[in-house]
Amino acid sequence: MKVIKFFLVGIFFGIVLVKSEAVSWYRIYEMFKFQSFHMYGIIGSAVFFGALFVWLFKVFGVKNIEGNQIYLIPKDSGFIRYIVGGTVFGFGWALAGACPGPLYVLFGTGVISMLIVIAAAVFGTFVYGVLKNKLPH
Repeated sequence: MKVIKFFLVGIFFGIVLVKSEAVSWYRIYEMFKFQSFHMYGIIGSAVFFGALFVWLFKVFGVKNIEGNQIYLIPKDSGFIRYIVGGTVFGFGWALAGACPGPLYVLFGTGVISMLIVIAAAVFGTFVYGVLKNKLPH
């Protein structure tokens, strides 16, 4: 019963993604061709509200469900690692037609071919975990 809340949040997330057309291949195609503001609006509002909530967490000292204060570990500065990582992420997004979050939503809506993309994403994450210590960070 403890994990039911995660399933409910996941179902809600999937419904929001489908209803906002964020999982639509055509919307993603329009975004990459700079033909529509739709996806940029969704992503921009997510960035804005994410930054707002992080700021509110810091100001009000919000605690997690276990009563511990939420603390965000500062990221190491670097330029190349973020450019390379963002480029790989973007290529994967363009090739698959979806970023990692909507993969499961698309599979849930009946796009069976997303199983191949999910398997590739899991394999890529495994390979990164194996090579992480050998990569320049």
